[in-house]
Amino acid sequence: MLCCTTYESVMKGEVVVFDRYLLKDLLIATIFIAVTLAAVILLTQSLKFLELVIESGASGTIFWILTFLALPRFFEIILPIALMAAIVFVYNRMIMDSEIIVMRAMGASPMVLARPALIAAGFCTLVLWIVTMWAAPVSFSSMLQMRQIVKAQYSTLLFREGVFNAVVPGLTVFIRDKNTNGELFGIIIHDNRIKDKPPVTILAKRGVMVDTNEGQQVLVYDGSRQSLNERSNALDKLDFDRYSIELPEESGIVRQRWREPDERTFTELMHPDPDNNRDVENKWEFTVEAHRRIISPLLAPVFAIVALNFLLLGPLERRGQGRRITMAIVTTIIIQGLYLGAFNFSRHTGWGLVLMYCLVLIPIVSGMFLLGSAGEKFRSKILFGRGSTGKGGNI
Repeated sequence: MLCCTTYESVMKGEVVVFDRYLLKDLLIATIFIAVTLAAVILLTQSLKFLELVIESGASGTIFWILTFLALPRFFEIILPIALMAAIVFVYNRMIMDSEIIVMRAMGASPMVLARPALIAAGFCTLVLWIVTMWAAPVSFSSMLQMRQIVKAQYSTLLFREGVFNAVVPGLTVFIRDKNTNGELFGIIIHDNRIKDKPPVTILAKRGVMVDTNEGQQVLVYDGSRQSLNERSNALDKLDFDRYSIELPEESGIVRQRWREPDERTFTELMHPDPDNNRDVENKWEFTVEAHRRIISPLLAPVFAIVALNFLLLGPLERRGQGRRITMAIVTTIIIQGLYLGAFNFSRHTGWGLVLMYCLVLIPIVSGMFLLGSAGEKFRSKILFGRGSTGKGGNI
């Protein structure tokens, strides 16, 4: 009895040490892979803002802020992939080094061996819930807002020096010069957008573009407004200290816009503005996006459990686990592809949401069942037939 108690105590101590050791390796590998993937995405995203920043004359700080603000929304893809890659790398290395074989010989079950990876998957899921429900939409919305400010303050994107800029049909703007603060000098604006009224020409010494709640405007100072009086056929002239010109939404420039579902936090998705007609019209889009925020982080444990099932169940092969690793990767690709298809399908019908939940819950439940003690008899029946104890490798 004493020997049995001593063995159990030693075994528990070994398992605790194993859990800590493996969990540390998994977290380090996951972080390293996630940072590597994030760097690749950061590089691709930076190209989107490079032309904006260069042509607008904005500072390098603005460029990096825009790039980093665009990054968080990609972590719901990066983290599950990084976790799965870390599990495949660490567990395959431990199999090749016979560490998993030793733990099995000491009586450790597949669930015990998988426990550190499941803990890491749970941690990643919590992080992803925070990212998808709050951090990603806030950063994405901030990025779009900052891009608006860049376009509003640095007018080079819209108005080029020494050129008659056709903003929209009927509206032409000329500027002589500009400075690094976005101020415009030597301005001529010819507005012929209203067909049943005579055209208006505005001359001003200086001006600036601003973003208001009503949309984009050009504020000009120290100038005159000239138009032809149709009744007297004379030139009407009005001198002013300050004058504003509304720029239309169809000009394609930055303006006050409706926030898309992926720009809103989870709380905002659950409580759309009832007084906003567009919010009411897109209520189903908000519902689908809210469910996606709940489901997507669960892909981390799905990918982890898929990898663990392929690597830990069945006889271990010291010569390599290439076939199993390939099958695990193919399975995760299929699940990810089906999930994206179900998400697109859910925009048209509620059955898409049902399919999304099935694609994450079924692999989690079935995978945990196979890893657990309840699934051992089931695995034995499949591999060796009913009533057989099996031969050769460990199950």
